[in-house]
Amino acid sequence: MASTEWGLAGVCDVVEFHFEKGQRKVPKKIIPIEYKRGKPKAHRADEVQLCAQAVCLEAMSGITVKEGLLFYGKTRRRQAVNIDEALLELLRECIQTIRELQASGTTPSARYAKEKCEPCSLIEWCQPKVIGKRRGAQQWFDRYLQTFIEIS
Repeated sequence: MASTEWGLAGVCDVVEFHFEKGQRKVPKKIIPIEYKRGKPKAHRADEVQLCAQAVCLEAMSGITVKEGLLFYGKTRRRQAVNIDEALLELLRECIQTIRELQASGTTPSARYAKEKCEPCSLIEWCQPKVIGKRRGAQQWFDRYLQTFIEIS
């Protein structure tokens, strides 16, 4: 799924299509569902991810997506999320921040926080306990380059 307007592309875990009774051509409602291993978090990252999925589904279908669902493995419950203007604004802010980081060419230092890092599916790639101690990928890369130059 993708939205050229938002500059986003991705994959939904599940999408529910709800149709009018006896109608199977155009859904009346589309609901993205995101599955998470852990439990609901104090921050809104999962909601922002769901919102990004919603805007992509809207762009592709032309149908307004007003809600999504987060399913957490620990609680075994679906949590409804309203795709409202406040959440859309938070998505805009996240996109802007990411684009600024890309334009600057900097990688933010990983900072380990148990409540955020342990349930994250990217912890093995990010390795915040290791990288954070090195004070960022850029310094590691600079040291690596310096070693390579000295050997040559």
